[in-house]
Amino acid sequence: MKRAVPVTGFIIAVTVFVLDQLTKWLVTGPLGINFLGASREIVSFFDLRFVQNVGVSLGLLRAESDTARWALVAMTGAIAAAVTWWMWREERPADKAALGLVLGGALGNILDRARLGYVIDFADLHFGEWRPFLVFNVADAAITIGVLILLVRALLIRDKPAQQPVTVSENVNA
Repeated sequence: MKRAVPVTGFIIAVTVFVLDQLTKWLVTGPLGINFLGASREIVSFFDLRFVQNVGVSLGLLRAESDTARWALVAMTGAIAAAVTWWMWREERPADKAALGLVLGGALGNILDRARLGYVIDFADLHFGEWRPFLVFNVADAAITIGVLILLVRALLIRDKPAQQPVTVSENVNA
């Protein structure tokens, strides 16, 4: 059976990728928040703060050498390829959309790591001194939202089984 191209998933992935790269450019370019320690308060609970993230989520798998950096690029590239394959095989539109979020975010962070050696993070949500998240970017947010959608759908939402057509038996004895 030939699978349909997951157009919506790819459109979401491209949109996330472009928004991620555009926001990173705006923060580090026109806004000038492009060196460690640079920040700008937007509202009392949200700052733009430049962070060079050499690891993955929660600072895990820190890539502090070129070998580790390229290994991390290869590993995240393999994950992006697996997400693309899954999205291509997925039949449920909501899951295709969620996978598009994950793919677009992964590609945005892969480009940063390959180009710069680190991922640019800049969004700092905080309530006083309490920070519910590490500093993040659009790609990180898209990946998190996509994974949460997939988890909620997998754990809490059951698709209705397809109705079997009712057939009338042809061997009716009269």
